[in-house]
Amino acid sequence: MVRALLALRDYVRISILPGAALLAFLSTTEARAEFTVCNQTLDVVNLAVGQKVENTDQTDGWWTIGANQCVNVIREELTNRYIYIYATDVFGHAILTGSTEMCIDRRRFSIRGIDECWQRGRIAARFLEVDTLEQVRWTFFLTGSNP
Repeated sequence: MVRALLALRDYVRISILPGAALLAFLSTTEARAEFTVCNQTLDVVNLAVGQKVENTDQTDGWWTIGANQCVNVIREELTNRYIYIYATDVFGHAILTGSTEMCIDRRRFSIRGIDECWQRGRIAARFLEVDTLEQVRWTFFLTGSNP
């Protein structure tokens, strides 16, 4: 009986060590969320993001963000001062727009270039320009009062 208890104790100790090591690693690792959008409205929103990638404008979508939730949409440190965002409600109606026209699609997408959206079979949408002030991390708070 004593042998069985000692074997069980050693098994538990060996099983816990990898989990403890992973927890220690995760707690010392810096978070990589570099551009986060927090939805502070009471509605679910769908979000598209635009930015320069290799000197070409690119738009990506969609992220669904629940009410009072945040989503990391760009996971690497920001290299662009300006990030562009566009949001719709669950019915596809724009709830956050700006003045910069970029391309989107109805389904999940990654589109290179922002010119001639219609001619390329895409939809033109007006994105809001977010000035990140050249920071490497930024959080945008989507409220009912955004432009």
